[in-house]
Amino acid sequence: MTDYRELMNLTGQVALVVGAASGIGRASAEALAAFGAQVVLADRDERGLQEALKGVPGGEAHPVDLTERGAAEGLVERVLQGHGRLDTLVSTPAINVRKPLLDYTDEEVDRVVDLNLKATLRLLRAGGRAMRAQGSGSLIALASIRALVVEPGQGVYAATKAGILQLIRALAAELGPHGVRANAIAPGPIETPLTAPIKAHPEWYRAYAEKTALGRWGRPEEVAMAVVFLASRASSYITGTLFLVDGGWTAIDGRFTPPL
Repeated sequence: MTDYRELMNLTGQVALVVGAASGIGRASAEALAAFGAQVVLADRDERGLQEALKGVPGGEAHPVDLTERGAAEGLVERVLQGHGRLDTLVSTPAINVRKPLLDYTDEEVDRVVDLNLKATLRLLRAGGRAMRAQGSGSLIALASIRALVVEPGQGVYAATKAGILQLIRALAAELGPHGVRANAIAPGPIETPLTAPIKAHPEWYRAYAEKTALGRWGRPEEVAMAVVFLASRASSYITGTLFLVDGGWTAIDGRFTPPL
């Protein structure tokens, strides 16, 4: 008889969370630890990383800048040296430059693409190689609803998030035969430092809340529980998916409620 509660138990797992200094990354590290995983936190924000570490019993922290060549490989190698395995990799780092596509400079395109897409690929590649060698593992990358829908000022960011989804699908196909799963999570409007500029504009903030079916913004811990699920044996037959945590944003029109 299956012990269904045990399927969510992460005891014995080694999890690496990159972008763990704040927001969804920090909540994911805390949640994985709460379910029993040994968590390694990484971020380029060293002060934030040390603060986040306080909420992760038994965790360890590694400052890293993924835009530097070799950084992702070095980080994964340190985890393997310290723990002998890597069971879950969570990639969350992203930046956004909100402006019309026609106004984007090449330098701004490079900034967004280098972190959101290229650095994510390097990290998934390094983690995927380790997991392929051990014959198991779960790769989890944070995409966004912007992988599916877009608005003015989000073009380059959306392109990188759509790219992450396609990388995940390719990894699911290539690593599935080796026992490795790969999934993307698409948050909707979540209260994080990345979305702080929106919160500073009450009308904008309210409009995003009203666009969801639930009429509110999400919280980082609500995304983190999706991370825990995809890291656990409860999701053992799930790979290549886009896991929506968007309060119903992409399910409904939401622009106007007709008189019914």
